Amino acid sequence: MTLQKCIALTEETTKGYKGLHLVIALNYGGYYDILQSTKNIVNKVMNGLLHVEDINKTLFEQELESKCVSIPNPDLLIRTGGEQRVSNFLLWQLAYTEFYFTNTLFPDFGEKDLKKAILNFQQRHRRFGGRTY
Repeated sequence: MTLQKCIALTEETTKGYKGLHLVIALNYGGYYDILQSTKNIVNKVMNGLLHVEDINKTLFEQELESKCVSIPNPDLLIRTGGEQRVSNFLLWQLAYTEFYFTNTLFPDFGEKDLKKAILNFQQRHRRFGGRTY
């Protein structure tokens, strides 16, 4: 089965599901996404469609290519395979995401591993960029 057919089948099978989101990012890069958002805003300012004073976080996020799907920013990123990097993935959106790293390879990552990651996440005190004194 081709990747396109697999995606179409998955979409059809899960079209009534609510709550969880599966996002497949093909040929996506966080650097490019941020750069394109910036260029779009600059073009709007240069064409008189936007004032510099109107530029804020919300406007910037609306210009990101990754906003073509309505999903919240991730609370938890699980990185498998022993890698400890984000690999140019959702750079803007991961600002306040908690990271969990495991040496387990993705094909071997199972329910037990997921529970361990979630329990680890539940023990954290999220500060969203702030500092607790």
